[in-house]
Amino acid sequence: MKASKIDGRIFAENLRKKVRQAVTQLPDSPALAVVLVGEDPASQVYVASKVKFTEECGMNSLEYKLPADTKETEVVNLVKKLNENDKVDGILVQLPLPEGMNSDNVIKEIHPDKDVDGLTEASAGRLSLGKSGLRPCTPTGCVMLAKDELGDLSGKHCVVLGRSILVGKPAALLFLEQNCTVTIAHSRTKNLEAVCKSADILIAAVGRPQMVQASWIKKGACIIDVGINRVPSVKRPGKTRLVGDVNYTTAKDVAGSITPVPGGVGPMTIACLLRNTVIAACARRNWETPSILNF
Repeated sequence: MKASKIDGRIFAENLRKKVRQAVTQLPDSPALAVVLVGEDPASQVYVASKVKFTEECGMNSLEYKLPADTKETEVVNLVKKLNENDKVDGILVQLPLPEGMNSDNVIKEIHPDKDVDGLTEASAGRLSLGKSGLRPCTPTGCVMLAKDELGDLSGKHCVVLGRSILVGKPAALLFLEQNCTVTIAHSRTKNLEAVCKSADILIAAVGRPQMVQASWIKKGACIIDVGINRVPSVKRPGKTRLVGDVNYTTAKDVAGSITPVPGGVGPMTIACLLRNTVIAACARRNWETPSILNF
């Protein structure tokens, strides 16, 4: 029996509908400010999508496009101005920044109450301590998809393959909040295949194309593949295709459920960003957060 496909596109669309409904319950429209430095093609596509969906959800979108040769101090000063702007509820600096610009120096200037990407040290600290705050979007999307598929996650063994500060570490903490037993595995983990095969929930976030094979997966496990890797296309010479960190073709014959790439975790990132913007607006403006956004 083949695994059921966890359709992130459908879940993300439904989450955006909930965000739109939540916005209608608020006294005013939240506002998201997006800062794009340079002309990276992928970043331009991501920002365009964020602006589009922000407006579709009834929120205000403020877009700041800066040339690649903008000085780091200018970007920092823009972030500081957005911090001081009471009409701005969320600030997102699109990564990666141009070569030579230190993203840490920019990100740390975002006020934690407006850090809708959940990337600042303060946001990480709040998550680690179990205090309320804005959670990183992609790991939050992973938890949402797993809960939608499995229901109560209490007692499940979750193996997070990857220890990055963007996905791996926060994902481990978020699944711990769901009362999972969590193992973080990485390149130096002994018996890595066996560790992964012990997982009821496997989060693959290492950035290595199709690293996880069917033999690494427990029968019936839930697989959340965060990887987005470009590899040469077999059917179209000279072209590339997207694959995850899991060999989807073989894994789907063993797993109970699995996210595809593309169309799995990816769409959840923007949807969770929009949700965070509403949550940030409510916290800043002392509005009650609409219960429809709970998960």
